[in-house]
Amino acid sequence: MPSACLNETVPQGAPSLTRRPQTLRLPGEPLRNFKMSEAPATSRWAACAPLLLVLLAAACGGSGGDADAAPTAGNVDDERIMRAAEDEPGSWLTYGQTYKEQRFSTLDQITRENVGDLKLAWSKPIGGRSERMQGTPLVVDGAMYATNGWGVIYALDPATGEEIWTYDPQTDRTYVKYSCCGGVANRGVAVYRGKVYVALFDGRLVAVDAATGEEVWDVDTWHPSALGRFNITGAPRAAGGKVFIGQGSSESGKRRGYVTAYDAETGELAWRFYLVPGDPSQPFEHPEMEMAAKTWGGEWWKMGGGGTAWNSLVYDEELNLLYIGVGNGAPWSRQVRSPGGGDDLFLTAIVAVDADTAEMKWYYQTVPGDNWDYSSAMDIALGEMTVDGMERKVLLQAPKNGFFYVIDRETGELLRAHPYTDRIDWATHVDMETGRPIENMDVVFEEKPQWITPANAGAHNWEPMSWDEDKGVMYFYYHDYANFYALPEEFVETGTYTIRPWGLSLGVASGAYRARLEQDAGPRPEDRGFLVAFDPLSGEKIWENRLPSAFNGGVLATTTGVLFHCGGGGDFNAYDKDTGEKIWEFNAYGQFSSSIISYMEGGTQYVATMVGGGRGYDRPGELLVFSLNGEATLAEPPARDFSIPEQPPLTANEATLEHGNTLYHEHCALCHRGLGQTSIVASASPDLRFMSPAVHDDFMAIVQDGLLPLGMPGYAELFDEEATTAIHQFVISKALELRDAQ
Repeated sequence: MPSACLNETVPQGAPSLTRRPQTLRLPGEPLRNFKMSEAPATSRWAACAPLLLVLLAAACGGSGGDADAAPTAGNVDDERIMRAAEDEPGSWLTYGQTYKEQRFSTLDQITRENVGDLKLAWSKPIGGRSERMQGTPLVVDGAMYATNGWGVIYALDPATGEEIWTYDPQTDRTYVKYSCCGGVANRGVAVYRGKVYVALFDGRLVAVDAATGEEVWDVDTWHPSALGRFNITGAPRAAGGKVFIGQGSSESGKRRGYVTAYDAETGELAWRFYLVPGDPSQPFEHPEMEMAAKTWGGEWWKMGGGGTAWNSLVYDEELNLLYIGVGNGAPWSRQVRSPGGGDDLFLTAIVAVDADTAEMKWYYQTVPGDNWDYSSAMDIALGEMTVDGMERKVLLQAPKNGFFYVIDRETGELLRAHPYTDRIDWATHVDMETGRPIENMDVVFEEKPQWITPANAGAHNWEPMSWDEDKGVMYFYYHDYANFYALPEEFVETGTYTIRPWGLSLGVASGAYRARLEQDAGPRPEDRGFLVAFDPLSGEKIWENRLPSAFNGGVLATTTGVLFHCGGGGDFNAYDKDTGEKIWEFNAYGQFSSSIISYMEGGTQYVATMVGGGRGYDRPGELLVFSLNGEATLAEPPARDFSIPEQPPLTANEATLEHGNTLYHEHCALCHRGLGQTSIVASASPDLRFMSPAVHDDFMAIVQDGLLPLGMPGYAELFDEEATTAIHQFVISKALELRDAQ
């Protein structure tokens, strides 16, 4: 039996495979009012499907269908993805373009000389105003497949944006309560063997027919060993007849990370590889967990431990390995999570497993004993390099911790670990003899609460990089963004820490307690954002540009010398990739935190990205597509009104305001941003200080009952009226402070 296989008996309440979406619930939990109906697909092809099948059968010379016939759409297999860079550079077949995920375009119509003529070709609103638009559209055989934050799939004509079909998976919107970092998000789909696969915010993985959008299978990826329910924001990957997916929500409730492989045709479980060990008194699921358990301390399994694989899953076509980028520990503080422990494997690591059996081949841990939420789930690129005179198959990653890693992907040997920012407080360097970072003993927040850079948002987060293998240069954006770290008040006073059933359980100070500590810590360091051309072998920055925004989107480099980048202020830019000079700009009236692709359709090269609503504009999430002969225009959406409306009376005493502060930052700030303290999210949806009088009047009902169409669950089971009033009064107090400052 494969080392990581599970002979699982699926317990009641944890369905492994369903043919249609079911109403999801926790074991013992009553059915929710939000009922997921049978998922419809609307299609201009669907009505013709029976006729197409008859004609196809006749053309094949048979009266019945051929079970082995090639799919009519989405006919993508391993060989095609492997040859895509050479055979069809005008397609974008998988999340990172090809299995190597280099995200580098060799199309040559758009150049440094003519990029100034780039115009909007078409646009299409596909997302809500509070959705994080992070998807990578795929372009396959005359169809673009794109998703919004709720995982609704749009099959579009890539030249015009006309809908071919749409599929709404009816994602359970109550799962927003498990979100860690803002509103709902989805990073895209996989297209493979005639199907389109999407992973959803409610933990499901769904396959639909690429030609019609009709649902084929629907599997719930949650298993009780994960402890609490979770979100998925990452794009699935497909290879070797399997679909691979992880999950998120490390800090929401108790969570234990794993990656699961499903049969691409049937949705049946192939294997599951755990990333954090469970209760050591129970049998370990596979040998790697027994090894990992020796590196943990205390009763970590009662808190979960974290270690979710929420973004990077990269398939190595040459070695038949799956590289798993593993997330942070949960709670963040290792003293809280794993007292007396060691490295806490496999947190913040890159783990290489056999794609067929899930047997681990090697691992490299970027941050042993993670203490700061320095996830290694950032994008990974594969390539070949000459390193110290030897040809190497390499893996490249710039995780949150501020160092850029070059790793031998055959052996896991560390080859380089240069800093890509000059503001790394937590460590002095990476010891190349041991491969371990050397922690800075002057920066110990357990002893002295303090500002630390990088923050939990990282120096670089999930936003895609672009690798120019010929030049040996990686292009990406990073930021210097500090967070305030201190042990939580409950732990300091009692030595214990309570995990909340939902909402954030970060294991660091929050709310009013944190605000008091911040006052004693001095001013917060300046936020800075940069776009960089980086040599990972030498650590040299070929060039670096200071950006107007600290939070930004991904990049795409091209063989014609153009580098595209999505700016955080809604500015879509093109640069000379050799010098960093800006050579084109487009105002998209929003906020970018997305990826960029380029493709060819009908002899025309296009560049596509997604924009979401930002602080400046009230706008839906929108897909934007550009070409040299584009003739479309983008209307400027309504600007947000930043005047503070008249507020209800502030009647709370100081104790009530402190209580409201704590509750707000434990439960509300994950979507609505921090008020009076550093935000852990880049965008607010919306900023509650600007609530209208009508919303103030309905505040109690909204918080208690929720607004599911907008993605807000009800909090009646957590907050009574007194607690809800405390939160409301705290928000009013912060609104009045801002109005006075204005």
